[in-house]
Amino acid sequence: MNRAPGLSVRLKLTLSYAGFLMVAGALLIAVMWVFVLRHLPDVADVPGGILVRAFLVRGFTQAAAAAMVCLLVFGLVGGWILAGRMLAPLARIRDATRLAENGSLSHRIWLPGRRDEFRELADAFDTMLAQLEAHVAEQRRFAANASHELRTPLAVTQTLLEVARSDPSHINRELVDRLHFVNTRAIDLTEALLLLSRADQRAFAREHVDLSLIAEEATETLLPLAEKRGVTIETSGDIAPTVGSHALLLQLTTNLLHNAIGHNLPDQGSVWITTSVQPNTVVLTVENTGEQLTPQLVATLAEPFQRGTRRIRTDHAGVGLGLAIVKSITNAHDGTVTLTPRPTGGLRVTVELPAAPSHTAGWST
Repeated sequence: MNRAPGLSVRLKLTLSYAGFLMVAGALLIAVMWVFVLRHLPDVADVPGGILVRAFLVRGFTQAAAAAMVCLLVFGLVGGWILAGRMLAPLARIRDATRLAENGSLSHRIWLPGRRDEFRELADAFDTMLAQLEAHVAEQRRFAANASHELRTPLAVTQTLLEVARSDPSHINRELVDRLHFVNTRAIDLTEALLLLSRADQRAFAREHVDLSLIAEEATETLLPLAEKRGVTIETSGDIAPTVGSHALLLQLTTNLLHNAIGHNLPDQGSVWITTSVQPNTVVLTVENTGEQLTPQLVATLAEPFQRGTRRIRTDHAGVGLGLAIVKSITNAHDGTVTLTPRPTGGLRVTVELPAAPSHTAGWST
């Protein structure tokens, strides 16, 4: 939700503390002033009393002004410190919320101290995180187990269909071909679910990789498909070192490139894949020509089994998990993925990953 910028709660509390202290000080000075006024007439009756009265009034005024300035400074500094100490638990809860938003459900606040409103809020948040983590882990185990169980019967069916297709009598050849196609898609879906589960669980070894080399490798793999469909691929960019799984990052890039080729113009389409380096991140960008897409539609494309537009051709149709796998792999590498529609049609996908440490040996520019 986009909100207009405003004052922080800490600043508001600081101003409230300082304002309350100023009001209390002003009331105290007013009481003292009334007390002084009661005795000033007595002073004026003695010889030289008028001068004494003027001196007392000037001295009291100066002292009151200095006291108010001291109270203001003390109220602001003390209020800022007190507000910071009071709001420290909220900062920990905020950080935990942001980690959970990025997919890290294993983090806990564990706020120390006796029970109060902040502790109860933190304990309730920790309980919610524990329940969510257990639920997500259960779902992931189910998907992984179901996919593993499906692999064997699908492989057996595939073997039987291959034998049937090689039968020289060609009996029911059309039916066998259709069954072979359906079974192949089921195998692809099973492998995609296994890959998705593997990325979600972050069950992979990390190594130093270069996104520019991965982009070139993915381009070489899918170049025949692009030529078949009349799509031109342009690859450019800088060396983009990061730390992660080479296999998963290659799968991420391949999925993006395959998606860009599959959802393109019928003739003379284009795909651009670039890499760049930011101060703390490396960026992989894949964009393509294609149909006009609305921001509302683009926001749903990374959901599982979601397809943005009808495909121009039915070959290599995919299983509807391409961008979902991209998002999962990106999250597993502590990165971000952004999908935006191109003004002239098509889609731009930007993957931003943490850059490898600058002192890592083996990288050169």
